[in-house]
Amino acid sequence: MDYIRFIFENRRFLAFGFLIALFSSFGQTFFISLFSADIRQAFDLTHGQFGYLYAIATLSSGLCLMWLGGKIDHVDLRLYSALVCGGMVAACFFMAWTPGFFYLIVAIFFLRLAGQGLMSHVSATSMVRYFQEGRGKAISIGSLGHSMGEGVFPLLAVAMLAAMGWREAWVVIALFLAVGLIPLTQWLLKGHTHRHQRLVETISVARTMGRGGRNWTQREVLRDPKFYVILTSVLAPSFMTTGLFFHQVHLADSKGWSLAWLASCFIGYAVTKVVVSLLSGPLVDRFGAMRLFPLFLPPLGVGLLILAGFNHPMSALAYLMFGGINGGLNFTIVSAMWAEMYGVLHIGSIRATVAALRVFSSALGPAFVGFLVDTGSTMETVALIFVAYIVVASALILLTMRSRQES
Repeated sequence: MDYIRFIFENRRFLAFGFLIALFSSFGQTFFISLFSADIRQAFDLTHGQFGYLYAIATLSSGLCLMWLGGKIDHVDLRLYSALVCGGMVAACFFMAWTPGFFYLIVAIFFLRLAGQGLMSHVSATSMVRYFQEGRGKAISIGSLGHSMGEGVFPLLAVAMLAAMGWREAWVVIALFLAVGLIPLTQWLLKGHTHRHQRLVETISVARTMGRGGRNWTQREVLRDPKFYVILTSVLAPSFMTTGLFFHQVHLADSKGWSLAWLASCFIGYAVTKVVVSLLSGPLVDRFGAMRLFPLFLPPLGVGLLILAGFNHPMSALAYLMFGGINGGLNFTIVSAMWAEMYGVLHIGSIRATVAALRVFSSALGPAFVGFLVDTGSTMETVALIFVAYIVVASALILLTMRSRQES
């Protein structure tokens, strides 16, 4: 009943966070990668070459995100979200038109910047900043947009590719976003001036939420050694899952799975992510994100062990469901953790920095996996390398948390 009441009382703003997260999917790797075979054929690219191209575009978008993402602290959310969504529309049209290799890099750059970068940033930052009470639940509900996109849009992409060319599919996406998303998000933000004014009036309360009784600036966060220790775990899922999702066509071929089956398994990934996200939100509100943080990475390791050890089609579902557990914990716990550690006054700039670093890691993932594939490594070997890293990173986090409790 508490969840239902919370949703009802904040339905419009929660719907805004949900929809922005949902339609960020068109700039996410799991969606773009489903077009990879057609794109590689159109531009005569190998797996590794496309991975390097993707990495260049994504790294460049991350550099821009670090600056553009921080502007959300200073620009009205209605204007900021309209500009970001408009940029996504333009990126989709550009992707449909791109005539050559250089233009392909630019198209992917804008898709990654607007979709994975800024739209995801708008959703998470809005939920973190404007919910002092029930922050965990708000983040969970907003993150459902990501989960629904991961469950629905892979099948949509496969259906569109069966019905039309890959360029035509991007035109359809652009038109849908232009006609539907931009007007709807502006309507959902009606009355935002009053919401922002309440935040300004209670900023003295927000100052007590940061670590050490203060709100940290971006520069102060970058000088905190614990920030970098935490990043060893925070950045791992984006590196690993992006690398594997980007090469999912090759993964399906190497395992003997159909692409349609692997795409349908994303429904299990999304459902698991939804359930875990909804459960973790109240837990964050009750126990705090910092106490729950060591739990979020190990489930991904279990999923990767399944991927390395089994070829049965059901192992695809199991691998993605354990990844969904990680994803559900990741978005809720990590988003709330930054506010608990560093306060909300400069949360846009802080999250922009983290988001940019996540973009960098997600850019390196496809290139790393593509390099291993081009040099003869199996996807099982890739998965085991990732498992080894997870073990080391999890041990490091546990040691850090123990020393923090003892100090």
